[in-house]
Amino acid sequence: MIFVLPALFFVAAGIQLVYILFVFTRTAFRSPEPAPSASLVPMAAGSPDGWADISGVTAPGVTVIVCAWNERENLDELLPFLDRQIYPNYEVIVMDDRSTDGTREWLESVPFGRVRTIRIDKEYDHVTPKKYALTIGIKSAAHELILLTDADCRPASEHWISGMVAHMAQADKEIVLGFSPYERRSGWLNRLIRYETLYTAVQYLSLALAGRPYMGVGRNLLYRRELFLRNRGFYSHIRVLGGDDDLFINEVGTARNAAVSLHPETFTWSKPKETFAAWRHQKRRHLSVGRHYAPANKLILGLLTASHILTWTLGLAVGLLALGNPLYLPYQVAGGVLLGRWLLFWLVVGRISLRLGHTVHWAGVPLMDIALSLYYSSMGVVTLLTRRKKTTWR
Repeated sequence: MIFVLPALFFVAAGIQLVYILFVFTRTAFRSPEPAPSASLVPMAAGSPDGWADISGVTAPGVTVIVCAWNERENLDELLPFLDRQIYPNYEVIVMDDRSTDGTREWLESVPFGRVRTIRIDKEYDHVTPKKYALTIGIKSAAHELILLTDADCRPASEHWISGMVAHMAQADKEIVLGFSPYERRSGWLNRLIRYETLYTAVQYLSLALAGRPYMGVGRNLLYRRELFLRNRGFYSHIRVLGGDDDLFINEVGTARNAAVSLHPETFTWSKPKETFAAWRHQKRRHLSVGRHYAPANKLILGLLTASHILTWTLGLAVGLLALGNPLYLPYQVAGGVLLGRWLLFWLVVGRISLRLGHTVHWAGVPLMDIALSLYYSSMGVVTLLTRRKKTTWR
């Protein structure tokens, strides 16, 4: 035991240092992006989706798709934000999926000329409801670029569309991964939600920049319709509840075709869950989708999560053993490694938080580090032991 625990700790901490120094720093120290309000990015002529012109700069058409199931109040807040976007050529499609809260009647009366509605009146056994709604919306889109968000999201600026689309100007890009932080509220639940959301973004944005895109979030995601159709949509996971964003990107994302958007004007802010039960239900569904990831991505994420948990559990265990033998050199080295890894995490993730809307205060990052280790441990056990239950598409 005196030799085994320090050895295991050094392996776990070493894996963590590799991720922090060689993956997370790609987001932390990436060159600042120009404000999307400064300019629109020209793209090659001859696009089949139609082009518009502003001050000699061409811009591709965009279809924004919002899936809504009994979201009447949220749509009332969201649609004015979408209608005010400063972009020359876009439409908004609201997929009204069997709503019973008056959404249909209200949408028929909205005064926004860019908004059109597609009503879905029934559910089908061969496909989950949200994937069906998205598929119909994408096939009905008037434009080639598909930008997704949810009814409970709010674009951070009037330049959300232009900022996301700007990244498509890069050669061969077919996907843009955006960030969607949760609003700051009082209480520990909201803090934990913001911790977990930030760290998830740290992972998927950094790995995408490292050439390993494995997921996106449907609250802020842009891709080409041709990519969706070429991949036969959600066919490979059509019966899996969830995954319309992360499983799709896991399947089609490559080092060559995926870009990320880090400018705060391109974020969409989301309303957080207000009860622990509701948030736990949401996270259990998200974690269960990870079982369907490609094996290489599961290995990369498994190593990251396991090493995070083990760094803290083994580090604390070694610390307890050191109380009985404080002069034993491996224990002293282990203490230094744990402290160094903690400080590096604080520096790198704190800088990323600053870039991503400062959703977690820099002073809270050390606490976030420990809290997420406990969270991943507990949620992993719950996911393994809890029987699957049928849930709604939301």
